[in-house]
Amino acid sequence: MEIFRLTKLFPRDERYSLSDQIRRSSRSVCANLAEAFRKRKYPKSFVAKLNDCEGEAAETQVWLDFALECNYINNETYEPLYEKYDHIQGKLVNMSLSPEKWKY
Repeated sequence: MEIFRLTKLFPRDERYSLSDQIRRSSRSVCANLAEAFRKRKYPKSFVAKLNDCEGEAAETQVWLDFALECNYINNETYEPLYEKYDHIQGKLVNMSLSPEKWKY
């Protein structure tokens, strides 16, 4: 939601490009995680969805890079968000390395 609110401040001409892309990828992380969790009794499916989450988190970081380079956000906004996605990616990797911990 932080990214959604932030993108409301982006220029109007970015509505269907950068704003849409970063919103989509950031939302996709949690949507894929919800799907992964429901598939946790099938370790390969669980890990596959976690990998999708990781990819979407990395994509979100790329869009943050663009937003910074285009001066839509400043370093004070960029750095904490980028670090949050690094943290999320670390958690996702750890989950995918031990899927049995999550099986019910």
